[in-house]
Amino acid sequence: MKCKINRNAAKVLKKMLDSEEADGKMIRVFVTHQHGDHAHYDFKLDAPTENDEVVKTDKDIDILLDKREEFLDGIWIQYYYVPQEEFVITNPSKGSHTH
Repeated sequence: MKCKINRNAAKVLKKMLDSEEADGKMIRVFVTHQHGDHAHYDFKLDAPTENDEVVKTDKDIDILLDKREEFLDGIWIQYYYVPQEEFVITNPSKGSHTH
């Protein structure tokens, strides 16, 4: 499975992973809603399960993805500061929308 992260997102996710509540956990991206050909995504701190693939990114952050969920393969995690601070998770290969 594939996952890309932009530099801003990597900075924010690293801060989350450095917090106390992140001890032993990783960033999990998951599907919140699915509408036919696209999905909406969110993320949380979580521990890996046997259904997960740990995807290494080029930003030194590993992301947990459920191998059974095809809409997670190819996601792109971005973080923007303007017009407001927010994460935007899309899957360009699936024609998906943000969460």
